[in-house]
Amino acid sequence: MKRGLRYASVSRPRSLIICVTAYLSAGAIALATGYVLRGSHPVLIAGIADLTATATVFIFSVIFDNSSLYDPYWSVIPVFIVLFWTLHPDAAGANTVRQIVVMVLLGSWAVRLTFNWVRRWRGLGHEDWRYTDFRKQSGRYYWPVSFAAIHLVPTVLVFAGCFSIYVAVSAGTGAFGILDFPAIIVTAAAIIIETVADRQLYEFLATGKAKGQVLTSGLWAYSRHPNYFGEVLFWWGLYLFAVAAAPAYWWAIFGPLAMTALFIFISVPMIEKHMAAGRPDYLKIRTGVPKLLPRFPGKRRSNPAS
Repeated sequence: MKRGLRYASVSRPRSLIICVTAYLSAGAIALATGYVLRGSHPVLIAGIADLTATATVFIFSVIFDNSSLYDPYWSVIPVFIVLFWTLHPDAAGANTVRQIVVMVLLGSWAVRLTFNWVRRWRGLGHEDWRYTDFRKQSGRYYWPVSFAAIHLVPTVLVFAGCFSIYVAVSAGTGAFGILDFPAIIVTAAAIIIETVADRQLYEFLATGKAKGQVLTSGLWAYSRHPNYFGEVLFWWGLYLFAVAAAPAYWWAIFGPLAMTALFIFISVPMIEKHMAAGRPDYLKIRTGVPKLLPRFPGKRRSNPAS
């Protein structure tokens, strides 16, 4: 049977139960890791626990032959990492108001992004098209490739992005002040942009008219990937909280820089190639529309796909 479809007969509800079981197992392993490492630096504890949790989810991916089981990890794990850092004794000097604001914004982002994945994942018979391409290209070496490229690299990048939050909710002791307001505006705007862009894409795909067509209305008229732009902006917003909490930690900028590089050099080119392969006129239709950073023209162009 074709790889990736071995569990195609498993119902969507049962698939979701299997996914939840994988994450509960990963959480238990992470807690055990944290207990063993108690007394170590909180960043070290969270980092190693993050890796063991990733390895646990990977095992489930192998067992059920579906790397998409890892997909919600991106939005689920930051909440628990930041909760740990916030409650750790080392965070006693951090500003409580900033901690609450960051947790609320992070929680909103996590719930929305996880819901978006649940809404679109059809079950164990469905795997992200990018993973299908990896299977074709890597052959029998797929699982080592999956662990490195699909599981490990995203875990490391998200953890790097989370370091800004560590500064904001734990290491930084600056008072909540004027610098926090730009951080709130940027982070909240990023969540709104992602929410609107994903809703517009979901509704477009749900119409059944998306095959062979390109979404060019709404936010998608100003950026070819407004959802990705919102995601990048979100991590920069979190970095602004770090600057507000402790300017000396400016070097935490490596987190949002890594995220930006991921989308500019990997995620966007991959989906552009995929879109062009399935829709030969994709680039022609999207001429004049930037890949990531939105541009708002004075005169709105017509929608050739409408």
